[in-house]
Amino acid sequence: MKKRVFVLGLGLIGASLCRAIKNPAIELFGWDHSLETRKIAHEVKLVDQITSIERAPEMDVIILAVPVRSTLHYLHELAQLPLKKTVIVTDTGSTKNEVMKQAQDFPFTFIGGHPMAGSHKSGVKAENPNLFEEAYYILTPPEGVEVTPLIELLAPTRAKFVVLEPESHDEIVGVLSHLPHIVASGLVRMSDHLTEEYPRATQLAAGGFRDITRIASSDPQMWTDILLTNRSILLDLLGKWQKEISTICENLLEQDQSAIYDFFSQAKHSRDHLPIKDRGVIPAFYDLYVNIPDTAGAIATVMTLLSQAGISIINLKIQETREDIFGVLELSFKNQADLEKGQLVIEEAEFHCCRRS
Repeated sequence: MKKRVFVLGLGLIGASLCRAIKNPAIELFGWDHSLETRKIAHEVKLVDQITSIERAPEMDVIILAVPVRSTLHYLHELAQLPLKKTVIVTDTGSTKNEVMKQAQDFPFTFIGGHPMAGSHKSGVKAENPNLFEEAYYILTPPEGVEVTPLIELLAPTRAKFVVLEPESHDEIVGVLSHLPHIVASGLVRMSDHLTEEYPRATQLAAGGFRDITRIASSDPQMWTDILLTNRSILLDLLGKWQKEISTICENLLEQDQSAIYDFFSQAKHSRDHLPIKDRGVIPAFYDLYVNIPDTAGAIATVMTLLSQAGISIINLKIQETREDIFGVLELSFKNQADLEKGQLVIEEAEFHCCRRS
């Protein structure tokens, strides 16, 4: 018999998982709260069948690809159903400690999961079977639970599987993902107040400021769930962040040039030694910046070059902060390979390009 796999939640992550693992050896079922998403999933044959949670007792593996608090809700629903004794239930949420604690009381095997992958776009239409390739896929199994069967199912994603304790996972992603999202959103809120007094600040906020606050464009509901389910760790991290900021404030008050220099020097040294090619907690942005002269058809020429080379882009933007003869065309690619190929094609046509590292 075919293994029956049920993916509940057909947004970017759930749909991409479906596309990656779908094969003749499994019967793939799917569900999403959105009627439109279910309709699209059926039309593009994302799954073999669209079904509801009531059929969960028939399943061998259940993947909850929904926000963390929705995961908790569905886990309680599953606990009321007569699931197979051999069933494996897993999730894709960004926090693990609270989910794993509650899962201890459920009458089925639950293995926490967190694929550290994402995209500029969301929803079922953004599905990509290569989304997880070379990305870290964290698993947080209960003590004594074997993860091999789940890894075998997910192997077609070509992710790099890592087993962690739930507490370790939440602290790591708290520092490397959750706190940066809070800081980025705080900076954007500060710029909102600034533009009330200086309306032109919005225009000047393009370029570097837009880049370092890019992650503030993430889904508000998802991040509300993340913060509330990683509350204790984030409260501790925010306290440490406030202490760090207080220290630089004191250095400024005392005009301590040496301490200020060390602040930036140590940060530069650590940042310069971060891995370049590995995919981390926050999805990478594969952006190329092209100088565009103020001549008719220049942008069309660049787009034609990419089209003829068979290279697709996922977003483009014209930066408006330059006041010389060149504008800047910002192109976003799906992956590093497309970025490098696109840069080569554009530079061969004698356009100047650069990347931000």
